[in-house]
Amino acid sequence: MAHVIKTFFGLLLRAVLLLMGLVFFASVLVAALLLLLLWLVRALWARLSGRPVVPLVFRFGQQAPWSRFYRAAAPGRAARQDVVDVEAEVIDVVPRAIRPPGSGTDG
Repeated sequence: MAHVIKTFFGLLLRAVLLLMGLVFFASVLVAALLLLLLWLVRALWARLSGRPVVPLVFRFGQQAPWSRFYRAAAPGRAARQDVVDVEAEVIDVVPRAIRPPGSGTDG
């Protein structure tokens, strides 16, 4: 009788663990499908509004975690001294037609 009970509970334990694994797999699958659906809706909205469809990425600044330590080391120092005013360097350019090499004009 003990062998039968031991076999029964062993099978019951395996069945419960299998069901737990299937539930976990199904929940991960549903989460991935919801994320895919969210991205597809986002891409559709971008297409409808005329914006380019961009991938769904999570960006982080690699410099950000270190910048607080460098700022703490020199409290009286200016943050950035190499910042350049870009608008002061903008020059208007007259566009030209692109000609393949050997088209006859050397200008």
